[in-house]
Amino acid sequence: MQIAVMTFEGFNELDSFVAAAILNRMKANGWAAHITSPTEEVTSMNGVTIRRQKPLEFAAEADAVLIGSGIKTREIAADTDLLARIRLDPKRQLVGAQCSGTLLLAKLGLVGDLPACTDLTTKPWVIEAGVKVIDAPFVAHGNVATAGGCLASQYLATWMIARGASMRDAEEAIHYVAPVGEKALYVDQAVSVVAPFIAKDAAMAA
Repeated sequence: MQIAVMTFEGFNELDSFVAAAILNRMKANGWAAHITSPTEEVTSMNGVTIRRQKPLEFAAEADAVLIGSGIKTREIAADTDLLARIRLDPKRQLVGAQCSGTLLLAKLGLVGDLPACTDLTTKPWVIEAGVKVIDAPFVAHGNVATAGGCLASQYLATWMIARGASMRDAEEAIHYVAPVGEKALYVDQAVSVVAPFIAKDAAMAA
């Protein structure tokens, strides 16, 4: 499983790095999460400059894509030339977006009239884009998922691993990164949030 973690100028470190780190717990299974950006270097909302691992066009060939948030998402959402470089196909890809990344997902026409999650700051912009926003940390509709809140990264990672491998693999990945003394609590929480959507997808496929 090759995963593009789309990371733009002004990105939120928690969105990109937490999700990528959890997903890369699956390296032994041949998985790799790559920081994927439109430019060679991008600087975070807190001034951390990083070099991309893959160009933006890699998202079109990846097996899965996560779209992180940042302080410049509204500018990116208005950049038609940049959006034209992003080609996603939920029919064959798992696609997830977090916080203001949901706005980009909406602008790409991948949300439609489905309920979605985002953060409180981005909420009015996503609603303005014609999306129904729900008060929840995570929701998935088939191969498309959205999450709201920086630490909801763990739910997107849990969902992606559960869909691409198994829930057991997802539990093990969360167990590894969870705080000592609270590992069972974190695993149970992640599973309780994500499992209903995995079960729903399985029922629809049956």
